[in-house]
Amino acid sequence: MTIKIIAGTYTAAIKGQVAILGGAGFVGSSLVAKLDAAGYQVKVITRRRESAKHLILLPNVQVIECNIANTYGLKDALKGCDAVINLIGILHESGKQSFEAMHHQLPRRLAQLCEELGIERLIHMSALQANSHAPSQYLRSKSAGEAAVSEFNKKLAITIFRPSVIFGRGDNFINLFAHLIKLLPIIALAKPDSKFQPIWVEDVAQVFVNALWNTATYGKIYELGGPQVYTLRELVQKVMTILGKQCPIIGLNDKLSMAQAFAMELMPIKLMTRDNVRSMQVDSICGSAIAPELGVMPTAMDVVVPEYLSNKTPRSAYDSYRAAAGRAINGKK
Repeated sequence: MTIKIIAGTYTAAIKGQVAILGGAGFVGSSLVAKLDAAGYQVKVITRRRESAKHLILLPNVQVIECNIANTYGLKDALKGCDAVINLIGILHESGKQSFEAMHHQLPRRLAQLCEELGIERLIHMSALQANSHAPSQYLRSKSAGEAAVSEFNKKLAITIFRPSVIFGRGDNFINLFAHLIKLLPIIALAKPDSKFQPIWVEDVAQVFVNALWNTATYGKIYELGGPQVYTLRELVQKVMTILGKQCPIIGLNDKLSMAQAFAMELMPIKLMTRDNVRSMQVDSICGSAIAPELGVMPTAMDVVVPEYLSNKTPRSAYDSYRAAAGRAINGKK
């Protein structure tokens, strides 16, 4: 059933079918659970069905295996949808997965396909401090993606979100530092004074749900950040306190930060690159609080992080996602 947007409104409170690119990932898994609990029919479009097996049990979720680089295959996967949410993003380039391809060309193709298929609602996730003159290729490519989808603002109802770093159970940020703190006697920290405004993954997911058919959000770009700003050194210290382990933190200057990143680029698994260091030259903090029409009061890290860092018995993904969705629906954190 198709929702027709007329003069900035929609005809009825129909849930509709929502396609999510990146739905099997960290943010996507939380968002899919919330949409499912709210009664939406959800298509998770993923390169490997196996990566979304934790979502298959959700009653309103369909997992579609699709190579998003194949425009014809992607178009076929999107047929019948009323809205599309793009969460695709990479921190490191690898082979054909370049910043240009994933952050710029993919959003452009996606907006074009939405127009061709008559899908009038598109929500796109960018990054805080995305700018065509940013110091990193990552942030510049995110800005290019924003510009590409914004070209369709007269034809589609588009909303763009720019989150700061996102934390939560299963994240690759707080958990990475937790692993390093457990393993290393000393932490050599690149760009220790760079600033972040971390936001909980469940708050980000709830913002997307609240914005989906909220006409007040159409054509707008929103910054998303948590209630507090931290330097990177302060975040690492917080993780140490939660884990009950203290070790020296050696802050690296800019030259040494780049040298450390270059060395890490040579490792089989890239933990950090020189482009990541360039991104940290710009503080990842918001210019204002989360807009009231998004309906979310961001949750402090102290409420969430101790629970998932100290939990020694992981819950099943299904129970975790359902519980998180239930808390959000009932207005509880």
